[in-house]
Amino acid sequence: MKKIKYTRSLMAILVLLFAVSLSNCSIQTGTSRSTYKAKKLPPGQAKKIYGGKSAKKYAPGHNK
Repeated sequence: MKKIKYTRSLMAILVLLFAVSLSNCSIQTGTSRSTYKAKKLPPGQAKKIYGGKSAKKYAPGHNK
């Protein structure tokens, strides 16, 4: 009888420890380097990707 109580209490403690260990996991979203510090494409690369004839419209500082 004591062995059954001991086994049940041990199992309850193990389940509780497992649940606590899972609750400590954290997930970060939206703070990776690719989301907030992404570098812009150079105008020539943007032209190649989007199929433009001139890189002028992809260069923000050159408005001629």
